[in-house]
Amino acid sequence: MSEIPEPEPARPWRPEDGPRPEVKTWPRGDRPALEVWSAGRWRYAPVMARQNWADGTVRYQVDVDLRGDTTVVIRTYQWPQPGLRKGYDSGSTPSRTGDGQRQGGMPRARPRRA
Repeated sequence: MSEIPEPEPARPWRPEDGPRPEVKTWPRGDRPALEVWSAGRWRYAPVMARQNWADGTVRYQVDVDLRGDTTVVIRTYQWPQPGLRKGYDSGSTPSRTGDGQRQGGMPRARPRRA
């Protein structure tokens, strides 16, 4: 039996927390990843966004299969915690824009020529 505790999800930002967190994202094909301790194993968790809160804390929003049954959920965790570790670095520079290309949304249509 492992002594590593499963990480606690972080609560969402609220107006009483102060200014909104600064949010950074990466291109969908080159996201960094964490490993999340769950159900007795380290689970690979690609990072959707990093949130830098005004109080100096950092939270990561990740996609993760917590039970190993292919059911992927979105969780946000405050960093650091014993049940989280660095999994993979991105080669891309993070962006502070809400660009759909970075989030994996549909690509924008190219302008039509007259």
